[in-house]
Amino acid sequence: MIYSRIAGTGSYLPEKVVTNSDLEKIVDTTDQWIQDRTGIKKRHIAADGETTCDLAEKASRNALEAAGITASEIDLVIVATTTPDLIFPSTACLLQQRLGIAGPTAFDIQAVCTGFVYALSIAEKFIKSGSHKRALVVGAETLSRIIDWSDRNTCVLFGDGAGAVIVEASDEPGIIASHLHADGAYESLLRVPVGVSSGFEQMIRGEGYVEMKGSEVFKMAVTTLGRIVDETLASTGLQKSDIDWLIPHQANIRIIKATAKKLRTPMDRVVVTVHDHGNTSAASIPLAFDTAVRDGRIKRGEILMMEAFGGGFTWGSVLLKY
Repeated sequence: MIYSRIAGTGSYLPEKVVTNSDLEKIVDTTDQWIQDRTGIKKRHIAADGETTCDLAEKASRNALEAAGITASEIDLVIVATTTPDLIFPSTACLLQQRLGIAGPTAFDIQAVCTGFVYALSIAEKFIKSGSHKRALVVGAETLSRIIDWSDRNTCVLFGDGAGAVIVEASDEPGIIASHLHADGAYESLLRVPVGVSSGFEQMIRGEGYVEMKGSEVFKMAVTTLGRIVDETLASTGLQKSDIDWLIPHQANIRIIKATAKKLRTPMDRVVVTVHDHGNTSAASIPLAFDTAVRDGRIKRGEILMMEAFGGGFTWGSVLLKY
């Protein structure tokens, strides 16, 4: 039986930082209001000319170094992103070129904030099938490019960044279970309402911005994430007490606390980084994961639960032994 394990992690945040105090100067908000409702203190913003692939490359090189391998040993590249550099080719193909590894399978996944969970689950299945041995899985976003900075309801929430993991074949289970879901009936609650085949003229004029009905999204997220945790544990026979660390999508501290409560996990066993970089969509879970690995909180042999909820709606989980 072929299993898969996480061999290394990496992340990258752009140098430019926008604090809540900075936002007080451009929209009707306050630092206290933002912190009370979201837990966010600052967000990192890509520099002019800095792309999603730039962020992905830096996170990927950090992950490769942590895994102790070279890019030539990768035979699968999956990039989860909502903000690709180009319509085509995929950001995964651009990243593959940057890393100098022509030939391996490479493609993008678009599941918004659940993108990394989708990508990690897909990589695990490629490896389990025996068709691939080592995957680079990346979540990377430049969400600042699709934010209306005059809309106080959205501009306070989002930031840019990238996180990456190396997933490799193993004789023992690393990734234990994954569950993925979607329901397009709720698309109007969280979306960018323009694209290539609809509203393209608006998009090229720079008018395609994130729209969100915050209270409705909050309610759906809390309910759905509670269910995905129960579903994942039921499929494995594990108990809530078996989970050493919860690594949630870093969208909002209130959602994170509500999910931890349902899981009966104390907050000191929840990886929280939302205060440092805001909601980085597909990048948020691998960013949080890498942070906790590098600061020594997460150790080899521990059981981790990753869960996310995003526009679509999409939601999903990955349970793994690190």
